[in-house]
Amino acid sequence: MEKKIENPQRSSRRSAPKSRIANTGHLVGRPAATGSAFTADGIVDRRPAPAHERSFVRFMEELVARLQHLGKIRTSETYAAAEKSFMRFRGGRDLLLNKIDSDLMVEYQTYLRQRGLAMNTVSFYNRILRAAYNRAVEKGLTEQRYPFKHVYTGVDKTVKRAIPLQAIRRIKNLDLSARPSLEFARDMFLFSFYTRGMSFIDMAHLRKQDLRNGILSYRRRKTGQQLFIKWEQCMQEIAGKHAAKGSDRLLAIIRTPDNALRQYRNALRLVNNKLKTISVMAGLQTNLTMYVSRHSWASIARSKHVPVSVISEGMGHDSEATTQIYLASLDNSLIDRANSMILKNL
Repeated sequence: MEKKIENPQRSSRRSAPKSRIANTGHLVGRPAATGSAFTADGIVDRRPAPAHERSFVRFMEELVARLQHLGKIRTSETYAAAEKSFMRFRGGRDLLLNKIDSDLMVEYQTYLRQRGLAMNTVSFYNRILRAAYNRAVEKGLTEQRYPFKHVYTGVDKTVKRAIPLQAIRRIKNLDLSARPSLEFARDMFLFSFYTRGMSFIDMAHLRKQDLRNGILSYRRRKTGQQLFIKWEQCMQEIAGKHAAKGSDRLLAIIRTPDNALRQYRNALRLVNNKLKTISVMAGLQTNLTMYVSRHSWASIARSKHVPVSVISEGMGHDSEATTQIYLASLDNSLIDRANSMILKNL
């Protein structure tokens, strides 16, 4: 059943056939150079659609479909999540793009805040919707009304999500041999840390042919950047233990060719769920997720005086500014020790 559009504009010519914004099969364009999570360059058909066809839901569905076609799975998921959130706010009622204005977005932000969402989460949804709206403007699907000028689109400093090297050691030393699902989750966490914070989706798509002559090479699905990592014994131990038998995958995350996206999502959900148990077993105060592994590698590298430029390159960030966000929440104890050293010289 198609969603109803609020206040649709009717064509004065009754005989004119109705069509949709753009059939997915006729989408044209090219992906953004950076592959940013909030970029949808070249995703929507460049031909302007009639005013009565400028539907928010249809436009977002086309964005998501095109992103998936380009292999930008994580980015497509963020756009789909933003659409779902906005449509919950709307009570399932679609609307035309030209009905999106500042008052509506302020109401949406209030709706999110009343449900207890943190400002960073509110900003996350606002930024995605703003990027999509700006694409619609560029494609001539609506006029620029600056509907996001009165809502929050910044980034607040968040609670520290990195853990120190000692905590990584405790996780590594846990005996989980009798609990295979926990062992798998722990090993995926460690593999990410060993490989400079490789994201789980990139781990899932690693292939055996990506490992040659002691070098693991892969292309980040988020940015498209090619990375090369020296293969270490600790990586081999995990790859050997969790090899994808009968498959060309390096790790047993996606086991069969069918429903690869579903397998990835199910595996990520399972691993993050098991990491909560591992966090308790290791006596940590942090809620472990796969993201913590990536964040921890960056923070530990910085604590060892590795230059930000090197950390940025190692993690495959498209700019050092992105790396600085990771490093913004370094353990306060590091800062306190540095301050103590300065004060002792007074």
